[in-house]
Amino acid sequence: MLKTRAKYSIGQVLRHRKHPFRGVVFDVDAMFANTEDWYQAIPEENRPAKDQPFYHLLAENDQSYYVAYVSEQNLVPDDTGEPVDHPDLADLFGNFENGHYELQFQLN
Repeated sequence: MLKTRAKYSIGQVLRHRKHPFRGVVFDVDAMFANTEDWYQAIPEENRPAKDQPFYHLLAENDQSYYVAYVSEQNLVPDDTGEPVDHPDLADLFGNFENGHYELQFQLN
């Protein structure tokens, strides 16, 4: 069954279900849209299904800031209420309220 409706939204703060990082959603693919090499690099026992939403996150962990590409099945809402410190956040988002960032601008 193809699932194309995203559970999470742009600006929402999420954390990875298994790995110690969290981030802000800045884009969503309805289904896997990265390279096959990227997909094959994931250990087979951890490889997510391609027919689900995948999220682009401005991510952070204790050591660094980066962009992560994560399947919906591996994400959960971050309930800490804490903002994310990613240095690129201000380029895309404004205020942080209730675990969610507002987009800086809206395309009409």
